[in-house]
Amino acid sequence: MPTAYITGATAGIGAAFARRLASDGFDLVLLARDTERLERTAAELHDRYAVRTEPLTADLSTEDGLAAAEERARKDVDLLVNNAGFANRGKFLDVPVSDELNMLRVHCEAVLRLTHAVLPGMLDRGRGGVINVSSVSAFATRGTYGASKAWAVNFSQGVAADIAGRSRGGVRVMALCPGFVHTEFHERAQMDMSDVPDFMWLDKDYVVDVALRDLKRGVPVSVPSPQYKAIVGATRLLPRGLLARLSANTGRKYK
Repeated sequence: MPTAYITGATAGIGAAFARRLASDGFDLVLLARDTERLERTAAELHDRYAVRTEPLTADLSTEDGLAAAEERARKDVDLLVNNAGFANRGKFLDVPVSDELNMLRVHCEAVLRLTHAVLPGMLDRGRGGVINVSSVSAFATRGTYGASKAWAVNFSQGVAADIAGRSRGGVRVMALCPGFVHTEFHERAQMDMSDVPDFMWLDKDYVVDVALRDLKRGVPVSVPSPQYKAIVGATRLLPRGLLARLSANTGRKYK
């Protein structure tokens, strides 16, 4: 059976990837910080789908956690989903620098190191894929979160170009850029999302379906849903200053 390695695997988009890939017959390596929840998730997926599930407790904002995650990634992995992430409560000057640095470590350093760890084996086998979960905020950056997600998009595109000659289409690297998704993400950041209209919310299972379809098609940057494709297209036309003002407060109220 193929093996999928998912970070941030117990909630939100990560959990949706785990369910979908288990139903498709993938064995799973599931990484998260909460050991109890992680082991419960692994057991439930094993029992329901009869696949091998390997829980790995690691905090990707620490060197020990990163090293453990990286070591496991060097073993046979057919699909890596770099999904772990979070948002800090408050705008740039309201957030301690240490918290911002932790975000960069999870959103950027972990993505870089795990991608670097899995690709040699994938290239040797001539097959495999990496999905780096970014965000539509990558195209209308605001603060550290948006900047880190923009990095993930550019990194994914750059790596995909770098390996194109060696992979011959058998190994793909893709950035996934959803908009607002119904998960625990905003609650954990204590964000008040009441001003976001219903049509802007996406279902996490739909996001996963689109991501896996686009990966198979070789799409370099996957933006689920027509409304967010239109928004991303509009960001390329608007002046940067106007775009920054428009994006500064949308979905950015805190409880």
